[in-house]
Amino acid sequence: MTKKKSGFLTFLFSWIPGAGEMYMGFMKMGVSLMGLFWGIISLSVLTNTGYLILVDVIVWFYSFFHAHNLRAMDDEDFYALEDHYLIPVDTDREFWSRITIAKYRKLLAGILILFGVAVLWNTLLDLLYWALPEYIWEYVRSVSYFIPQLVLGIGIIAVGVLLIRGKKQELLMEEDRGDEHAGEADHSHS
Repeated sequence: MTKKKSGFLTFLFSWIPGAGEMYMGFMKMGVSLMGLFWGIISLSVLTNTGYLILVDVIVWFYSFFHAHNLRAMDDEDFYALEDHYLIPVDTDREFWSRITIAKYRKLLAGILILFGVAVLWNTLLDLLYWALPEYIWEYVRSVSYFIPQLVLGIGIIAVGVLLIRGKKQELLMEEDRGDEHAGEADHSHS
């Protein structure tokens, strides 16, 4: 059973992702947050993708405020709270069955593809640094700085267009359903 702990020590431990939760007795939550935080840093270093660290800022803020929200809970709610992992292990079949839905697969596939392209891009640039003469490398480096920004800009525009098309199709379908209902109402009055 977890017990509420000192507010000051909770504050101090909450600065380390997962430590505040662990201090209050929620080991699974704490280990999940700490593992996620350090895992992202490790992945960023191993793949030479420094921008991935930006995700860690979100994890840090989540962990910090999560610990304080736990501490601020009513005693009844606090003692009733179950300790669980952020990403369920294979015992939670419902969670994993939802992941297999096509739209989640496509999102995950898209993220993995983008991450893979970024890793390949950084690796290619590192190889070119050693293979090209310095004057050519400076030109390649200058041009390569703008390519990821162009790709990101095009990707954002494409997502925006897809969202607009999806909303337009949804509105047209609702309009068609409204016309069908109006036609049925006309026939019933005849």
